Amino acid sequence: MISRTRRRLMLAGIGAAVVVASDLVAKAPADGHTLLLMSNATAVSANLFKTLPFDALRDFAPISTLGTFDLGLLSRTDGPFRNAADLLAFARANPGRLNIGSINVGSTQHLAAELLKIQGKVDVQVVPFNGSPAVLTALRGGQIDAAVEILAPVMAQVTSGALRVLAVTGDRRLPTLPDVPTVAESGVAGYVATSWNALAAPARTPGAVIDRLQRAVAAALADAEVLKKLRALYVAPASSTPQKARELLASETTRWGDVIARAGIARQ
Repeated sequence: MISRTRRRLMLAGIGAAVVVASDLVAKAPADGHTLLLMSNATAVSANLFKTLPFDALRDFAPISTLGTFDLGLLSRTDGPFRNAADLLAFARANPGRLNIGSINVGSTQHLAAELLKIQGKVDVQVVPFNGSPAVLTALRGGQIDAAVEILAPVMAQVTSGALRVLAVTGDRRLPTLPDVPTVAESGVAGYVATSWNALAAPARTPGAVIDRLQRAVAAALADAEVLKKLRALYVAPASSTPQKARELLASETTRWGDVIARAGIARQ
């Protein structure tokens, strides 16, 4: 179990930059020149903190989504698990013995691991660390049994043979990892945990400006070179209408709020 103090520091670490940046954009001139890069953290922050200096759904005008990216459930290559089904079978046969590492409390990685506990109905310990290097060091050193992490930063260790991707967390297999099943395929029906990015402007930004920015985003995401670079980072590029971006923010705020409540993560 992690202490209350350590949990508070981890929450502060994951949320401070998001809160400061979001507050600055919310109060910026509504002229289309100051934009916010939204992400899961924007949705999650509303449920992690008792008070915020802004309301994401009220104070921002979403422009477009930019893309989504999966996480991976990882293990050591020389570990006992060949795939996620093996890991889940062990967890169910040995309640309380399996440790899954992630970065800070409230991060997408941490909440994806908590969601695995909830939907998989497994008794495992989710162990948060202060950053990805610490997670990967603990995983390779055998201090934890598995980890949940965004794929791009770990693929060098996967291709080198040090780590194995047991499953991906999206709703379908990745073209770049066609032999790796999803968590849902591995025995947790309905499981999906992806990260995402979107652009937003201050809420008072004129509709004509929002529409012009949305068209610019769509054009950029249609560029072959941009697509190539994003896909190399395991990002699935996807623009959207402003309304669809708003709906994503609202649904993710509700969804991760439910996970936070069910995981027993207290607001700070």
